[in-house]
Amino acid sequence: MEGRYWRDLWKYRELLGFLAWRDVKVRYQQTVLGAGWAIVQPLTSVVVFWFVFGRVAKMPSGGQSYFIVVMVGQLAWQLFANTLSNTSGSLVASSQLVSKVYFPRLVVPLSSVLVALVDFLFVFGIYVIAAVWTKTMPGFHALLLPVFIALALVLAIGAGLWLCALTVRFRDFRILVPFLLQIGVFATPVGYRTDYLNRFKEILAINPMTGVIDAFRWSLLGDSEAFSWNSFIPSLCWAAVLLSTGIWYFRKTEKTFADDI
Repeated sequence: MEGRYWRDLWKYRELLGFLAWRDVKVRYQQTVLGAGWAIVQPLTSVVVFWFVFGRVAKMPSGGQSYFIVVMVGQLAWQLFANTLSNTSGSLVASSQLVSKVYFPRLVVPLSSVLVALVDFLFVFGIYVIAAVWTKTMPGFHALLLPVFIALALVLAIGAGLWLCALTVRFRDFRILVPFLLQIGVFATPVGYRTDYLNRFKEILAINPMTGVIDAFRWSLLGDSEAFSWNSFIPSLCWAAVLLSTGIWYFRKTEKTFADDI
């Protein structure tokens, strides 16, 4: 039965593509600013973090432009947060489809990932412009960036599958997820570097996104900081646990989605 499910998932890959494209069109066609929202929101966050941590708190930047330091952190966080948010609410948003038509329900949360990737590309374009402007160009480390992008996606999808299944049964999670993300951005080193916070490194490493952001900065800021295995290995462990248990719980509760939704 399990093997048949995964074959069905591959069989419905065109539906996955259709839903993904639908989400992208809804995201950008039914707003006044369109793709502008994908740029304005993260850029505003970057400016706020740059001012608070760089100008007011005078946090060290390791010889780099503090704006770029925050920009790279925002890149990783936005990819994670958007993927998690889109995935967690995807089934409820597609309730009419889920309740009427049979298909592997895993198609729905997976299709929602494309919107987060498109948003990421827009913000990455802003990073490239800022990097050229400040002459902070990455070195060969940037070749490993796709690996770190994949890690952020795996973390978000794993956690998102848990929240997606729980949201179908408990609608309170639709309110809880944005609240957790609002808190999480401050508990995650988006606006500051971890290599200057030696006393808190072990605590920060508990957060699975710490290793991802450290890896993004190592990749895009060149030789300005060493690779942080102490935070990256916990992130890998979190990714493996969240993805495996997320798929397990999603599959366990999937049969009741049509009734509960």
